[in-house]
Amino acid sequence: MAGQGETTYFREYSTVTGYFLQDDAETDPKSFDYTAHNFGLKAFSDVAEDVETRWQMFEDQLRNLNALDSPNVQYKILFLGRHGQGVHNVAEAQYGTSAWDCKWSLLETDGTLSWADAHLTALGVSQAEKAHDFWAEQFMDQKMPAPQSYYTSPLDRCLMTARATFSELELPGGRPFVPTVKELLRETNGLHTCDRRSSKTYIRMHYPSYIIEPSLTENDELWSADFREPDSALDARLTILLDDIFQNDQNTWMSFTSHSGAIAGLLRVIGHRPFPLITGSVIPVLVKAEFVEGIRPGRKVEEGKPAPECSEE
Repeated sequence: MAGQGETTYFREYSTVTGYFLQDDAETDPKSFDYTAHNFGLKAFSDVAEDVETRWQMFEDQLRNLNALDSPNVQYKILFLGRHGQGVHNVAEAQYGTSAWDCKWSLLETDGTLSWADAHLTALGVSQAEKAHDFWAEQFMDQKMPAPQSYYTSPLDRCLMTARATFSELELPGGRPFVPTVKELLRETNGLHTCDRRSSKTYIRMHYPSYIIEPSLTENDELWSADFREPDSALDARLTILLDDIFQNDQNTWMSFTSHSGAIAGLLRVIGHRPFPLITGSVIPVLVKAEFVEGIRPGRKVEEGKPAPECSEE
């Protein structure tokens, strides 16, 4: 908090458009395959691609943006990856979204499938392995820079997806895969047991190389069995997450492994068009963060809602 006589600032986030196909209204999220389009990176018409790859050109432009713009402005490239298919995704598809929301998501199992802090299915693992292979191809053939920082949701399906995607890649010595587990990067919270995380001890035991942020409590103190987090509360928490990362991490190339709802919220916070991801997919976004004088405009944060009533049908 600013002291008496000090000026108050906040970070205003926006998407720098024009570099990725996913920025364009003509790109259909339902049919778009990031592995067929260099993550969606567009061609640079003013530079011959036989001189540099697209990623090398983009790296140059991003470096120039950070060097030439105001000191009050930061640019970061965020690769937002959705986890591979989880057991809960299978259960929701089996029962339908209405029955899932009003009944099954509130339970931990149907006697066959178990989805509390849902783990990946075999398909989910293969989706993460597909992402691994594509990252490796981009590094080798397209000279794409590796992420400098890795962040992941504390839910097991993301912890597992991040490991299957990045742990066996040949990465530069200065950019190792050492992800930080961030509580606020988790999925829309509450009601659904698939979104109740395991203990810190569990995470430390199963993912010993991961950095667990100090504020992460031993047990999940954020999840509520009574209410589901509304989008307004989700967006507010993800803004806090971005403020934390932009304040404390000076790196530019970042990977976030998260969830459909959380990624949708991040896109809202940075002013990106909606772009739903299928499980295992990735969307890159170029984010501009600018210090603006004043206090961030208030936004109404709605109260959580209980589970819907099941219909008799």
